[in-house]
Amino acid sequence: MIGFVGGTGPEGRGLALRFALAGETVMIGSRDLGRAEEAVNSVSESAPPGSIRGGLNDQIAANSDIVFVAVPFAGHQPTLEGLRDQLDGKIVVDVVAPLTFSRGQVSAIVVDEGSAAQQAQAILPNSRVVAAFQNISAEDLLIPDRAIDSDVIVCSNDSEAKAQIIALANIINGARGVDGGKLENARYVENFTALLLNINRIYKAHSTIKIVGI
Repeated sequence: MIGFVGGTGPEGRGLALRFALAGETVMIGSRDLGRAEEAVNSVSESAPPGSIRGGLNDQIAANSDIVFVAVPFAGHQPTLEGLRDQLDGKIVVDVVAPLTFSRGQVSAIVVDEGSAAQQAQAILPNSRVVAAFQNISAEDLLIPDRAIDSDVIVCSNDSEAKAQIIALANIINGARGVDGGKLENARYVENFTALLLNINRIYKAHSTIKIVGI
């Protein structure tokens, strides 16, 4: 079971849809059950029947084998602190990119721990934190028949957990998981999201990242 904490936004819904299309069972979570159910309804018609369900964040965290964290950065720390017990020992995939928006310009937020993923590991010392999926276009993910021509850079200090998420990235049509090394490298991947969004604004496009030479 794959769960999404705070999965009602475009990125969470898009990834949930893609995993469901690839044959996984997915749960979308929220602090509000009604919002979770709305998110499920928005993507369920494009997914296999019964493959996507909704629930409260604490239920998602407790009942999922792999938990994606897709909350806005402002809620990142308090959300994880409130779910520490439920996430104990689990693979936690942090897709959060700490960003600020001002007058059309996107900038990366400096995180004391180094990155959102490193903050998650500090809050969840007994969880297997993985950073991934920050650079994929949420709009493209929500178009079920569109191939995702993108690499997914995956960073973690846990080699086995990292391998599992690389394999999960590979089941998305067109995507490729790439080993990005230790969790400390997550800061570069998160910060790159700001550059991509600024490029998108300039070119009115959905730019992404591809690693060549490997």
